[in-house]
Amino acid sequence: MQSVLSSADFAEAESRVIKIARKQKDNKYTNFFRNFKFFYERAKELSDSQLNIFTKTLTESCEVIEIKSWQTEQAITMFNSLNSDGLPLYDSDIISAKLYAAAKENGTGDEFTKLWKELIGLVNELKRDDIADIDAILMQQMYYERAKNSEMVSQTGSINVTTPGLRRYFTDINRNILRDPVGLCKKLINLALIWKKTASYPMIRVLLKFNDNAKLFLASYFHRFTANEISEDTIKDIVECLLKLFAVLELVDIVYSSSAFKTFLFGEIVKLADGNVPAEEIKKDFDRHIHEKWSKDKIRADVIEYDKNMLVYLNEYLYAKEYSLNFNIGTKCDIEHIMPISGANIDEIRKDAQIESTEEFEGIVNKLGNKILLEEKINRAIGNEWFRTKVSTKLSDKTGYVDSSYPIASALVGKFADVNKPYWCKKDIEDATEKIGDRIIKFIFGDR
Repeated sequence: MQSVLSSADFAEAESRVIKIARKQKDNKYTNFFRNFKFFYERAKELSDSQLNIFTKTLTESCEVIEIKSWQTEQAITMFNSLNSDGLPLYDSDIISAKLYAAAKENGTGDEFTKLWKELIGLVNELKRDDIADIDAILMQQMYYERAKNSEMVSQTGSINVTTPGLRRYFTDINRNILRDPVGLCKKLINLALIWKKTASYPMIRVLLKFNDNAKLFLASYFHRFTANEISEDTIKDIVECLLKLFAVLELVDIVYSSSAFKTFLFGEIVKLADGNVPAEEIKKDFDRHIHEKWSKDKIRADVIEYDKNMLVYLNEYLYAKEYSLNFNIGTKCDIEHIMPISGANIDEIRKDAQIESTEEFEGIVNKLGNKILLEEKINRAIGNEWFRTKVSTKLSDKTGYVDSSYPIASALVGKFADVNKPYWCKKDIEDATEKIGDRIIKFIFGDR
């Protein structure tokens, strides 16, 4: 802020402000400079007369009011009254204010301020990667605290799926948590560090494609570890348990809030949060629940008829695991239809694929056996090309499956490498879909 205010012009300010290492474009700047840049660029759009009016209004008609209060509740009430036409306070704003007040009271204000700044820096990185914001991290902490204290399960064993508001929980229901601001902040930092470390794990990337609620339960398990202790091996069993359940949710007609999902998970989170409960016990709970609630044959039939995209990510992950191949979703990934869904050559492609009618084509083109993951750059380059072009050649300055790092695209290149004029036909899609059905069912239900 000081660098911005003391600079003679934009160029000087831009050269003097802090740049965040390894960040690109505007992400490398702090919020101070990004806010300044926003207003600078808007001001450039104004005419001289408009800029003059704006400047006079700002300097002559606006007031800066400093209000001090030594009572957090009073300060929040006063702010809300003055801010009635502005943006409301977030839950995290109120919780952080109460934490700061408690820290000042017990003599740890400076330490808390330093830790909270570190936490917000970490969370801003997670937010840019669509992993979590500060309210989400606090929500995950609330779920953990409630699980640790068995607040979700009554003494008779009944499950309570009612969830209090974030602000109400921390400031009313369990206000004792706020009495140790430094301790809480350290826990939140550890959780943020774990997310930062694990967010790149392929199995985590796949899980987060399914349902955001998975984060709440996985985060409670994360509390067993420090960021240094966490690894793919330490969390694999639990991540795959959640993957199985949310894969079923993707296939069945009932919703997350039903007893088969939310009630079960609220009961299981108590074990996830308890470091004395081995992962193997939790794994058995998930397996038992899935076998009791759903039929293997019915779920397999649902996989065969599935025409959406979520299970494409799961299939690619399982295929890589099955053949011990490297797999990483990457930041720019597309769902590729091996047989194009449209395009100038679509009638000829259908004939080559031995598909007799439009109705038959529409019934098969979106099946799992016709979909793979592909880099966005490659997918844009090949568009609606013939299969033989996609799989066996490069398009002058463009590219095809041969340059893909995704396992199934690479496998297709190898399979058809020695075929003079390869085709991707109706039977290929049906066979691939059957294999995917077997693969996903084996993952969900095991070998029983």
